[in-house]
Amino acid sequence: MNLGFSEILLIALVVLLLFGGKKIPELMKGLGKGVRSFKDGMKGIDDDFDEAEKPKDK
Repeated sequence: MNLGFSEILLIALVVLLLFGGKKIPELMKGLGKGVRSFKDGMKGIDDDFDEAEKPKDK
């Protein structure tokens, strides 16, 4: 499923009409914070997993 330029332009126009010009930067900022939080959470899980695999010294 490939999106051409005209389809992307149409989607962008619909989003602009629905949310308005002022609301879009706020939505993108919130989306960026959500992605960053998700990545930090995944990194925490990886760190916990790596820590659990290390052999414990007695």
